[in-house]
Amino acid sequence: MQDRYTGDIGDYGKLGLLRCLAAAGLRVGVNWYRTPDEAHNEDGKFIQYVQASGKSSYRPYDPLLWDALAHIVNSGQRRVESLETSDILDAVFYNEPLDFREVSFRERTKERSKWHSGALAALNGCELVFVDPDNGLMVPSARRSKKANKYVLPEELFAYYQQGASVVYYQHKARRQDGFYIDQHNKLLQDERIQGAEGLGLKFTRTSLRYYWFLLHPEHAETVRRCVAFLLAGPWGNCFELR
Repeated sequence: MQDRYTGDIGDYGKLGLLRCLAAAGLRVGVNWYRTPDEAHNEDGKFIQYVQASGKSSYRPYDPLLWDALAHIVNSGQRRVESLETSDILDAVFYNEPLDFREVSFRERTKERSKWHSGALAALNGCELVFVDPDNGLMVPSARRSKKANKYVLPEELFAYYQQGASVVYYQHKARRQDGFYIDQHNKLLQDERIQGAEGLGLKFTRTSLRYYWFLLHPEHAETVRRCVAFLLAGPWGNCFELR
């Protein structure tokens, strides 16, 4: 997550989903996987939905959330801290940046481990933890690069699960078919460190395609599945598909 993304269409979808889960009674934690703003592309510019032309199309999904995000975007307050209010989402937030720009390769593992330990401590006690890396699950080509901070490591997901939380992770859809991401997720579920975890996936189908993949503790699974069914049966069903 970069500050420049704050309030875009992706935030509307992810926060709509998380608001539903929080309303179901789950204690929600959010790790933004915050990274420094970049300027080499147009990411974060999908804000038409909070402009006049998008009001009638998108506001009915969650009017209170739409109004809050429209205010953030239109007032120029596009920082992750602007989202950290109970009016938007009643949750625990971890917004410490993961920044490798001035960190040598040899020091990155140590810095990342320190950062991750802070996240685990901050979100301990949450029943569901959402992680929001720019790109999604780590790929081999990025593991040794300075861009590794834009991905979540499988072992980081497993650590939240072992701490007692069900986990939801963001996955950007690149130029691959759904099957690639489904297989990627299913491989995670086979890991012995999360034995007994149940899987679930949602695809956000508006503007910029993305997925939300769940690693569910058995005690949370029924609540989450009911919540997702409720979400899909309502207005948000125009934006999400079950995977």
